[in-house]
This record gives sequence, C-alpha cells and structure tokens, in this order.
Amino acid sequence: MKNQIDIGNPVRTRAILEEYGLSAKKSLGQNFLTDPNVLINIAIAAGIDNEDDVIEVGPGIGALTEQLARRAHQVLAFEIDQNLLDVLDDTLAEYKNVTVLNQDVLKANLPNEISEYFDGKHHLKMVANLPYYITTPILKMFMASPLPIEKMVVMMQKEVADRLTAKPGTKEYGSLSVVVQYRMHTAVEFDVPAKVFVPKPKVDSAIVSLTPRDDWTIKPDDEIEFFKTVHGCFMHRRKNIWNNLQGLYGKDASIKETIQMVLDDLEISPQIRPERLTVEDFIRLANRLGKTDMKRK
Repeated sequence: MKNQIDIGNPVRTRAILEEYGLSAKKSLGQNFLTDPNVLINIAIAAGIDNEDDVIEVGPGIGALTEQLARRAHQVLAFEIDQNLLDVLDDTLAEYKNVTVLNQDVLKANLPNEISEYFDGKHHLKMVANLPYYITTPILKMFMASPLPIEKMVVMMQKEVADRLTAKPGTKEYGSLSVVVQYRMHTAVEFDVPAKVFVPKPKVDSAIVSLTPRDDWTIKPDDEIEFFKTVHGCFMHRRKNIWNNLQGLYGKDASIKETIQMVLDDLEISPQIRPERLTVEDFIRLANRLGKTDMKRK
C-alpha cells in the first residue's frame, strides 16, 4: 500500500530513524532533510520530468530520491553507507525506477556504471544533497567527467554556494569561483535554513544549479596550465597579481621583466588583486604566460 506521508515529512523521518535504530553519522556528514516543500523545490529547480535520467549522490533514507523518482524516467543513487541499503529498499519499494548502488561515487567509473542502468535516450542530470566535506571534490569530478550531464542541482553549505556564484570584486570570489564558472553557469536557486535538518547543522545551506557552458570568446590554450595559473594567483589573497606571480615563477630580474611585459600587454595593473579579474582575464593571462619561456617554481 502506498505511503500517504512523504519520506521527508518530519514525522515519517523520525519513524524511519527509530524503526531502524539510525542516527546521523558525523563521519559521513549525514543530515536528514525534513521539509517536503524544500525537497519538492529541489526537484523543480532541476526541472526533472520523465524525459530525464538522474544520478543522485547520497540518498540517505530516500527523501529526495522519492521526489526525483516521482518525476524522472530513471534514478541511479550512490549511497556509501551500507547500513542504509535495507532502509532504502523499504522506503523506496514502490518506486520501480530507482536503483541504489552501495558505492563511493568518487571511486566509481561513471560512464561504465550508468550505461548499465540508463538507456542513453534521455537527458542526464545530477541532483544531490552533498555532505559539506566532499562538495568540492564531487563537483570537480562531475565537471571533468565525460558524462553528458545537462544540469546539476546540488545542496551545499551556503558559504560554498556563495563562493561558487560570486562575482569579481567580491570577498567571496576566489579560485573556486573562477574554476567552476569557467565550466558552468551557476546560480543560487534558494537558501535552506539549518532548522529543517535532523540533526541541525551549525550553518545554513543553499541549492545551487550548474549548467555546462562553452560560450567563451577565448579559450585556454592548456586547461591544466589555466587552472594552475588561477590557483597560483589566489595563493595569497592579500597580495596583488605582481607578488603572486613572482611567488609562482620566482623573483629573478629576467622573470620580473617578463611578468611586467605580460601584464602590460594585457593592460592589467600589477597592483590589482586577483579577485578583481574576470574568468576571461585569467584565460588571457594563462595563455600569455604560456607563450613565455618561464618555468614554474
């Protein structure tokens, strides 16, 4: 018989936790979301319908999975906690379009993994309520993946969300902002207060949507060098571009002369701080530095 109360309802969440003797594992960053409206709005933000196949990371007891399953063609959920497998078998029993894998998604061979469960005829999306401590590694993995993901909608710590979506010239803007915004259009869909979780975390969360982008008028000659340049320029946030580039390449007179020449060519002031440069500025800087004979320290 179909349950009349959503898994994410606080009453049913408590009942599931009590039935299975569960408590959130701090080591896995577990917090159970207990507001059905938030869960529904996550699925809406992702635009999930029956033309979509969805990868979910960290289904927990199935609260978000349920909302995805009601809308999607297929859902493939990666759950690292083996103790939750029996729970998910129970809570998601009525949803025949859900498969749960007991696997660390960071160690999965995703293209091969999904080919067994998805037919390749539907749009692919990723939706997740991510543990705070692995948000960045998982995002970077999916961004670098060859999977044809059309959209990612992820719950994360609000502070990280602000960094991902930050504009140049703001205090939140940094290397993570540049690297993510180079690959993705980013937007905060809505904030999620700490009070809707069990246990209650110490900080608020936010839902961020990320859609692939490839609309740059200029592209990196070498992506690896581009990423290294970005991280190097933000090595010391209080320092200007001139000092950070010297930290990256050295302080020999010839190196200083070359750095000055590159900055002059790009009309970038040596005194400017890295947070004032746009993604395109960093692309131009990395490309121009790559044409010199300087070697990184």
